[in-house]
Amino acid sequence: MDGKTVLIVAYLFMNIVGLYIMGEDKSRAKKHQYRISENTLWLVALFGGSVGTTIGMQVFRHKTKHLTFKIGFPFLALAEFILFIYFLFLLH
Repeated sequence: MDGKTVLIVAYLFMNIVGLYIMGEDKSRAKKHQYRISENTLWLVALFGGSVGTTIGMQVFRHKTKHLTFKIGFPFLALAEFILFIYFLFLLH
């Protein structure tokens, strides 16, 4: 597998994970179950899943009242997407 393929697969995987954990945490919140920690949500976002967590935040209407998530996830998503595109074109 070449570098571009690894980058694309890793980026897609982390964003799917980000989307999933936002939905799972919202589901657990509704059922008053043990929740996924905010640190875990942030770590997934920081390690490439910020687009997924941002989409999940909007789709599941989860964490939208928390200013750090409301501003932080979209900002991080934009920065990660720019870096993704940069590295995608940098790799041959």
